[in-house]
Amino acid sequence: MTTNKMTNAGLPRRTVLTGMAAAGAAALMPRRILAQEKITLRWWSPQSSPEQMAAYRTQIANFEAAQPNIKVVFEKTSDEGYAPQLAAAFASGDVPNVVTHLPSFAVSNYWRNGLLEPFNDVIEMIGPEKFYDGVNRIYEIDKGQYAGTSIGNSSANVIWLRKDLMEKAGIEANPRTWDELLSACSKMQGGGIYGAPLPYGRNSMTSLIFIGVIHQAGGMVFSPDLEVAIDSQETRDALEFYKAMREYCPPGATNYSWGDSLTAFVSGACATGVYTGRVLVNVNNQNPAIADHITCDTYPTKSRDIAPWTFNDFPSVFIPKQASNMEATKQFAAFLYDPEGYIQQLHAAPGHVLPVLKTIAQDPDYLNDPIIEKYRAEVDLMSEAAANGFNLGWESPEHQPNTRAGEVVNSGVIAEMVQRVVLNDENVDVVLGETASRIEDIMGA
Repeated sequence: MTTNKMTNAGLPRRTVLTGMAAAGAAALMPRRILAQEKITLRWWSPQSSPEQMAAYRTQIANFEAAQPNIKVVFEKTSDEGYAPQLAAAFASGDVPNVVTHLPSFAVSNYWRNGLLEPFNDVIEMIGPEKFYDGVNRIYEIDKGQYAGTSIGNSSANVIWLRKDLMEKAGIEANPRTWDELLSACSKMQGGGIYGAPLPYGRNSMTSLIFIGVIHQAGGMVFSPDLEVAIDSQETRDALEFYKAMREYCPPGATNYSWGDSLTAFVSGACATGVYTGRVLVNVNNQNPAIADHITCDTYPTKSRDIAPWTFNDFPSVFIPKQASNMEATKQFAAFLYDPEGYIQQLHAAPGHVLPVLKTIAQDPDYLNDPIIEKYRAEVDLMSEAAANGFNLGWESPEHQPNTRAGEVVNSGVIAEMVQRVVLNDENVDVVLGETASRIEDIMGA
């Protein structure tokens, strides 16, 4: 890797935050960039809640204070719409400098198409030793070259549970298998409360959640050598389970995406949920009456001999190759991990995006958050699950990186398969055959 040290003698630093416990927690400080004219860096992200925006303002203000000749502008993208937005930017050459919070499989696709700047310099600026072991493995698509890195981990398909409703229904243990989940939903549904807010819309949530369900059946979308493997008995079992769950989901679930599913559990309309740790802060802010009655666990599998499979989209940071002012861009990307701003960003929705730096996860300022303190067991469970998680770009330790995973997800073919079989009751053999052929076409394009 090319080394660009952040700690050369005589370079400006911010005062190290008080209370930093680990030796590696010193604030990152960019080398002063000399320029005759003021330059502007553009930062894109689909994550832009008010709390996150406050953290971004801190990060931008601290960086601009160290670099008076640089202005950073934040621009919001969309979870469902980032693909066409970035495609247009790449086509025109009018690209942002830094993009954050997109899933790793999107980064792999852009790297394969030669659209990204290698991220090695930025990882060196941050300090490779600060990352959790193996956290950057998913971005090493070409040996020795990193397409990006993670801004955090996420445990996107844990099951959320209402302990009060479980107790009322006589359910003594968290459901571990699909049969146990179906039974629990049946017992808890009623009185205006549904069992689950699973998505059935033609969107990315349905695709991504159902990829997890396939693995929870013991199957896979691709074989380790990236042959299409979706036409299997395991996928048939997954579709049968998903169809059985439909009667325990609200009528509107036919169009559910991420926000709808989250709201359905947070509002109290569903006894279980499927989402990241954003549930924690939303429940406490929007429905505190149930705040003492929620917990989470890994999502049930078809049988107890099938291990849980956690979907981690590995929210990313990457730099388009066409970005202007590359030196400043790399320094800003590294500065996103400066403890003050990074911890504030993680605290914007505690448990939603989990730290990828060991130095931050051990930092008292990170741990000293009311939500993290109250739900430490849940945050620890999600952290462990996410650290061992996967996604379509990397389905297991045996799998090769799949640089076309983003195209498969964005095509909607998996969500469409769910709708055709579960909602329209089409012949499963026909649908699976056609789905496999369509995925093969995408892989061969």
